[in-house]
Amino acid sequence: MWIAGSVFLIALAFGVSNARAEVTLIWEQEGFDGPESVVKDADANVLYLSNVNGGATDANGKGYISKLSPEGEIVEKEWVSGLNAPKGLALHDGKLYVADIDKVAVIDVKDGKVVETHDAPGSSFLNDVTAHKDGRVFISDMLENHIWLLEDGKLSLWLEGEELDHPNGLMAEGDRLLVATWGGPIKDDFTTGTPGTLKSIDYESKKVQTLVDEPFGNLDGLEPDGKGGFYITDWISGGLYHVSSDGKAKLVKDLDKGSADHLVLDGGSVAIIPMMLDGKVAAYKLQ
Repeated sequence: MWIAGSVFLIALAFGVSNARAEVTLIWEQEGFDGPESVVKDADANVLYLSNVNGGATDANGKGYISKLSPEGEIVEKEWVSGLNAPKGLALHDGKLYVADIDKVAVIDVKDGKVVETHDAPGSSFLNDVTAHKDGRVFISDMLENHIWLLEDGKLSLWLEGEELDHPNGLMAEGDRLLVATWGGPIKDDFTTGTPGTLKSIDYESKKVQTLVDEPFGNLDGLEPDGKGGFYITDWISGGLYHVSSDGKAKLVKDLDKGSADHLVLDGGSVAIIPMMLDGKVAAYKLQ
């Protein structure tokens, strides 16, 4: 999640381990404009990277999607352009779903063109996107405490309420939706009175459950580690956390503020992280 203007660091919650694992830089690519989210297209063997290119809610038509190689080489910097502050991305069945302030844009990756646009009435900050294997697409609105659902070509408000704790990162699993929250209340500088944490939502009952009891960051990207745990970025303080399967959060890599919606590959051994305020993307060896 990108924030225009200055932001301030917040302290990490007590009780969260700060022990570091060995994390080393593999490659780094600069020259982007507010890079926010990255996904891999395994069929085409490329990465797609959203670029806000302006303020987080600026409907300026300057946002774009870049195409990179898995090694970080720029294949096409402005592969798809004309978007409005694009943030979260999700790929399913040849379509790239993009959170675009108050709309969801759908791109046909074969042609590199926007083929659908879905309005989300009442939304103000559509942020992350995740696709379930069955084709359902979920989208978070961090400021409004909303989660939207795009299903069978129709976008609807799926869940809302303060218990969502300002949802940001999403990950659709088989029977539940995982949510990395920003925390709240959100202040003018986007810091919060209480940091966010990791939650889950049962699809059928829509019951919300907290998976990490101690809040630990203003959370953004959410990815599986391949072993039942998760890697989660903290946008405000800057950093990459690991959350174990038993709900323990540990900071594994200090980063600059603006560490955004990342990608984890190779069975949890590589993380590719957009650094929004630095205009770059970095890949790290995790283990």
